[in-house]
Amino acid sequence: MTTLGVNIDHIANVRQARKTVEPDPVQFAFLAELGGADSITVHLREDRRHIQDRDVFLLRETIKTKLNLEMAATEEMLAIAKKVIPDYVTLVPEKREEVTTEGGLDVKNKKEYLKNFVKNLKDSNIEVSAFIDPFSDQITSSKEIGFDFIELHTGKYAELSGYEQLEELQRIIESSYEANDLGLVVNAGHGLNYNNVKEIASINNMNELNIGHSIVARALAVGLEKSVREMKSLIFSN
Repeated sequence: MTTLGVNIDHIANVRQARKTVEPDPVQFAFLAELGGADSITVHLREDRRHIQDRDVFLLRETIKTKLNLEMAATEEMLAIAKKVIPDYVTLVPEKREEVTTEGGLDVKNKKEYLKNFVKNLKDSNIEVSAFIDPFSDQITSSKEIGFDFIELHTGKYAELSGYEQLEELQRIIESSYEANDLGLVVNAGHGLNYNNVKEIASINNMNELNIGHSIVARALAVGLEKSVREMKSLIFSN
């Protein structure tokens, strides 16, 4: 059965917009778990634009499910991961100018560097995933490097429609089977929402979907009325 990893980066985005203490993504991780999240995903970026170091360490201490730490393959992040010991690390590409992660990590052309990096993480009993585009050469390279998981980038699928989307869906399905045949566990994520998730979730060997922005956006819609009513009641209680 496909499980759900909830990415709470966008909660931290709201907090960092004001450089204040709320909303606290650690508290929202607890709510996500109450809602049924099977794991919590956070991306600790080099520029710390949303998730902060304290968030990662507190999440490790407090969540009851699994912690998936997304990060770039840098020495700084390696040191942090080895202190936190998340349940697994997902290595992602990272550019300062991007709004969110654009495309998968090119593991094929970083094979030698990533072999040592992944081994270092696994020596600390951390399972490691590669966020990659659904292409055969990236999948086979992930296996050769020593990754335990891959996370297939579904951003292109999410952006397309009609026949083109169906073609991309088929590419993802074929990639998932190829990866499974190599012994890799398959996750997927990026751009998935309430309208397009069923087709990806129905892939037979899909292990977990990582979804963030769509869930947070939906939470703003279904939760705003209640929060306004609570504020009104406090104002009128005087």
